[in-house]
Amino acid sequence: MERAARKTPEWRAQWSMFEDHERFLFDDWIAPVSLADLAGKHVLEAGCGGGQHTAILAPVAATVTAVDLNTADLARQRNRAFANVSFVEDDIATMQLGRGFDAVLCIGVIHHTDDPDRTFENLYRHLKPGGRMVIWTYSAEGNALVRYGIEPLRKLLFRHLPKPWLAGISTLFTASLYAPVQTVYRLPFLRFLPYYAYFQNFRRLSFRRNVLNVFDKLNAPQTRFTTRAKCSEWFTPGRFEPGSISIRPYAGVSYSLTGVRRPDQR
Repeated sequence: MERAARKTPEWRAQWSMFEDHERFLFDDWIAPVSLADLAGKHVLEAGCGGGQHTAILAPVAATVTAVDLNTADLARQRNRAFANVSFVEDDIATMQLGRGFDAVLCIGVIHHTDDPDRTFENLYRHLKPGGRMVIWTYSAEGNALVRYGIEPLRKLLFRHLPKPWLAGISTLFTASLYAPVQTVYRLPFLRFLPYYAYFQNFRRLSFRRNVLNVFDKLNAPQTRFTTRAKCSEWFTPGRFEPGSISIRPYAGVSYSLTGVRRPDQR
């Protein structure tokens, strides 16, 4: 018997307070897939959050089915101009949408689910043979400071604070990063420093978007970092066409994963 889905108010609070309009990140996270590869496709967006990626997909896709357990109504309101988008309030680990999709995207969500393996299997079930899967997930590798420094504090303290307080703490912490990121982290002979690649993006993002990154790390109800071995376990040649599989480290702190489901896998 399926366990009832549990809503988490942290996500609704986060996406009510913040929006994300940084297009280059989406392009980087789905690469080597491009938005052009999704043109005219029926797309499942698994975990739509505040609808920021929905707004990118809708103008090119034939249809977008955006699923989120906590914020589907918020994303619907922000994307009300798109007639080809439908929003579903459901748990992406257990949803049964009754159809397959040409493409399934799960960007920045699978690592926040109760059981990423179970979630992946359900996403795969919703992918048509010949369809394309795209996942972006936090990596276990390269994230030691977050896993063993920030995570214990998040669990013990930060996620329980009133959200305006947490936003204030995130703002102060973000501001404190600018001096080292704009000086020390520009020196090419210090590439060995933790998060050196990550901070290259930090310099490209708006201050508000960087605050969102910090807030997200402190606010998430849970985070399960994905190992390189787990990526290979998900994206096997038995499931996906071997030439289509891409397991690509991104910015030293995450993985971009994609593959085309084998036509003989029905």
